[in-house]
Amino acid sequence: MDSTATASLASLWDEVSGTQPDPDLWVVIATLGAALAVVIPHGLWRVSRNAITIAHEGGHGLVALLTGRTLTGIRLHSDTSGLTVSRGKPHGIGMILTAAAGYTAPPLLGLGGASLLGSGRITLLLWLATALLLTMLVMIRNAYGALTMIVTGGLFVLVSWLAGPQVQAAFAYAVVWFLLIGGVRPAFELQAKRARGGAGDSDADQLSRLTHVPAGLWFFLFHAVSLCSLIGGGRWLLEM
Repeated sequence: MDSTATASLASLWDEVSGTQPDPDLWVVIATLGAALAVVIPHGLWRVSRNAITIAHEGGHGLVALLTGRTLTGIRLHSDTSGLTVSRGKPHGIGMILTAAAGYTAPPLLGLGGASLLGSGRITLLLWLATALLLTMLVMIRNAYGALTMIVTGGLFVLVSWLAGPQVQAAFAYAVVWFLLIGGVRPAFELQAKRARGGAGDSDADQLSRLTHVPAGLWFFLFHAVSLCSLIGGGRWLLEM
């Protein structure tokens, strides 16, 4: 029994950590088109932006934990806004990094995903994403957020366990393209909203108060990270 279990675990690990064949170029292009189709039109973006909010709030939560803060809960709202609450010093590097992690998380996750896909590790990407989603679900503190996480995490579980290699590859590429492209739009939307007098307590404003650096420079950082991630990640995805 022990040897059988060990062999099974070893086989599973080999499958997860191993490489898979790259999809055809037309699949990569098609998934790029699909990502653009759900990011650019305003009506579809209002729905698909929920996934970017998951990555945004997940970035806040992960960095809060990594910097020694206590993560108390995450909320996801139907208007695609979110809130991550952590306890710790209200100032200092931990709080600054936590606040800066939101708008930079989706494009950086996309860049990391593109790196994995560029090296042929499709299965590893899907399993890591599933693990992160299931871990985040534990910290959700409202019904809409829980439903959103269950639907999203369930989709990843179904694809990871039941879909064939070609479907898994197409799904993985679509997700990474979506993070790279969808990670660009929120900072521009926030900047436009602030120009109209709204969003006075945005991440950029919090960072400005914490660091005494103008909010405009933080927007520059958000734009730089998202656009550089899109360019770098896109090159990895298109190199066949």
